[in-house]
Amino acid sequence: MNDFVKQSLQIAQNIQQNVDEHFKPPAQGEKARTNQVIDAVLVKDTEIYLEKVVNQINGAYEHGWYDACAVLLRRLIETLIIEMYEAHQIDHKIKDSQGNFITLKHLIVQATQEKKWNLGRKGKHLEALKALGDLSAHNRRFIAVRSDIEKLIPNIRIVVQELVTLANLKKT
Repeated sequence: MNDFVKQSLQIAQNIQQNVDEHFKPPAQGEKARTNQVIDAVLVKDTEIYLEKVVNQINGAYEHGWYDACAVLLRRLIETLIIEMYEAHQIDHKIKDSQGNFITLKHLIVQATQEKKWNLGRKGKHLEALKALGDLSAHNRRFIAVRSDIEKLIPNIRIVVQELVTLANLKKT
């Protein structure tokens, strides 16, 4: 191979590497354009990881990645329940004998029966979010569609706002 061809190939490889690097998404992710699933204001000024998860939920929905959205919703609910228990310094109630947090199924049962707050009826909304997240994460033949998320959106706002408040993550 002559020098001209070698140099041309090297230039082409360098260009391809620059293009690949230029078009990568930002290291910290993109900001969702909308708040179609959860209004970001519900978790604004709480914890950065909650803000980022809500952003990812909205971004996944915007792009039609409904399984990802469902799994992230499940994660958010689990995190907020744990935050509630920690805020009230009763997280020992949701840990097993090794000090690990119990499963989301049991977290929901505990949270809806806890006397420090009254989640009662919201338990069914928590269970519906968990069920969709479980299907998206664990059922290899299930593929979530937009309507799976859409039908839960009104209750998602209510549940997230309630859990954020009970976890004392927002004072307003």
